[in-house]
Amino acid sequence: MVLAAVGQICSTASMSHNLQQCRLLVQKAVSMGVKALFLPEASDYIASSGPETISLAKDVKESEFVLGLQEEAQKANLCINVGVHEPAQGGQKVKNTLLWIDEKGEIAQRYQKLHLFDVEIEGGPVLKESNSVEPGPSILPPFPTVFGNVGLMICFDLRFPTISTALRTHPHHPAHLLTYPSAFTLPTGHAHWTPLLRARAIETQTYVIAAAQVGRHNEKRVSYGKSMIIDPWGRVVAELDGVDVDGGKELREGEGLRGPEIAVAEIDLGVVERVRREVPLRARGDVYGEVWG
Repeated sequence: MVLAAVGQICSTASMSHNLQQCRLLVQKAVSMGVKALFLPEASDYIASSGPETISLAKDVKESEFVLGLQEEAQKANLCINVGVHEPAQGGQKVKNTLLWIDEKGEIAQRYQKLHLFDVEIEGGPVLKESNSVEPGPSILPPFPTVFGNVGLMICFDLRFPTISTALRTHPHHPAHLLTYPSAFTLPTGHAHWTPLLRARAIETQTYVIAAAQVGRHNEKRVSYGKSMIIDPWGRVVAELDGVDVDGGKELREGEGLRGPEIAVAEIDLGVVERVRREVPLRARGDVYGEVWG
């Protein structure tokens, strides 16, 4: 069994502010003997407009935020999974990227968000992520870690179970743990966050770690929060608070619920093995096909 920490922050347009929040979470994680810290989508910054989102994006080799976390990972001998922005080719859009920084401080894996959040909710937010973000080209195969094989996804990918099923059924490295770092809105968070996360854990029989943004980022954006870790049986084994609908109006810019927080849980591959043994899922690929061919 290995300890994992799920982190919750409120990112603003200030990378230095956001890096300081994440440094605090690294310190908390290290003090608890954690082997990996999972941070939210867009931990480096959340801007108030598409043009600002594009202008703030930095190459990871030049980003004070990424370089700072690489330094923290190396000093603490800690893996860090974190969502950031990278410039896309042509400079007209950015990439919504999830990095796996290993315990040596090296960027070992990166995944680019496939599904973009374009919504118009009656009485709620109107968000068009595709105006400023370039969708990713492919699924990243699961990769080995101290937690078993890890499969990376981001936020809106949660609504597309084909990806999680593909990661679970990879022919060489089937996933034992799936990630969904996110910045869910209040309406979608209240309605769908927990049910979707539990469903992905149950149907894939994997651990699910969902690090969430929480609080008011700017005058336009408030995130739901409620970061959690779910086991392969669908039990929530670690959880942080979320924002209620009315409470979101009261939060000031840059304010979450209780500041940067973590929740910790043991990742036990024995639980994965037991659940899969007791409730075997024999997919009928001969009938409806296989993602990996």
